[in-house]
Amino acid sequence: MLSMEPQISISAERFLNLIRASRQGKLKIYIGMAAGVGKTYRMLLEAKELINNKVDVVVGYIETHGRKETAKLLEGLPAMKRKNIFYKGKQLEEMDVDSIILQKPEVVLVDELAHTNIPGSKNEKRWQDVNELIEAGINVISTVNIQHIESINEQVEKITGIKITERVPDRVIHSADEVVNVDLTIEDLLDRLKEGKIYDMQKVPIALQNFFQKDRLLQLRDLALKEVSRQVERKIIREIPLPSRDKMNAIVTALSTNYESGKKLIRRSSRLAALYNSKWFVVYVQADKEKTENIDPKIQRYLLNNFKLAAELGAEVEEISSNEIAKSIVEFAKSREAALIVIGRPNFTIMYRLKPNNLFRELSSLTSKENIDILLVSSDENNKK
Repeated sequence: MLSMEPQISISAERFLNLIRASRQGKLKIYIGMAAGVGKTYRMLLEAKELINNKVDVVVGYIETHGRKETAKLLEGLPAMKRKNIFYKGKQLEEMDVDSIILQKPEVVLVDELAHTNIPGSKNEKRWQDVNELIEAGINVISTVNIQHIESINEQVEKITGIKITERVPDRVIHSADEVVNVDLTIEDLLDRLKEGKIYDMQKVPIALQNFFQKDRLLQLRDLALKEVSRQVERKIIREIPLPSRDKMNAIVTALSTNYESGKKLIRRSSRLAALYNSKWFVVYVQADKEKTENIDPKIQRYLLNNFKLAAELGAEVEEISSNEIAKSIVEFAKSREAALIVIGRPNFTIMYRLKPNNLFRELSSLTSKENIDILLVSSDENNKK
């Protein structure tokens, strides 16, 4: 005799088991290469499966973007009333975090993790709302597009030629208990776009000239697949310790005053630290010639911006005053039991090589005695420091 009980998918069942295993709020993220792949749709399907299994699920904030399939699936799901906020003479709506915490459902659906809240909201960013819900013991299912992840933001800008202003810190993605890639072939995605299933038909020509070019989508799809793969690697390292695996205790990133190469160093190091589940430190050794009174205020501001970026991505930032730059970096790495020092790749000109005490030669000599590796990160900048 066939059972009439509703069946639950493996993905939903895994998240359900996580919910029941702990009172701490859990986070599940559906990630995709672009708008229209079906992240919100998949999230709503899972919500219905959970409700069928007697889980208390509510909609915190869902944006249908006028998509009929998504709107139809949203019908019948219990939803929290949104909070009205007046801004520039208009009444706008945002998710009501306090009301959700007061009601305390088991699971809340929160679309568009990278969204910037309306000024006057409780938090500036929606990912901060999500953190607050999780800290209150509420489980969250959310969505994000690959272009909004902070550490690969510059890669996306190069691929698309479009500046992405809304970003989610990598630590939010890395803290997720489940990350699911919602994949779609490029052809199917473009067909959906041309049929008006993603944007209004009037916006389709513009979309085809921007994000929705085939070569761009292929690269974005590759980034999404790699991100989820790295998330699995992080989960394995975190949850299945192997005695035979080398442990990367800590990583040290050495910054210079070069703004652009510094940003790339920070983002690359962030991903390495996440992959190896390592402590991560960013150090800047300030020589006398780079003291505040001796450098351009613009360079000083850029340096502070890089410190801020590093802190946002999870690094501990240290500033050391010394004219012995290489020695200070290695001593700092030793004090933190670091196995790797990350630096910008020097411009190996003849004059640089002829210097008896160039930074790379000194670092190589000192680290070889301490069993510390050096990783050189190339820069796209023509002018390196």
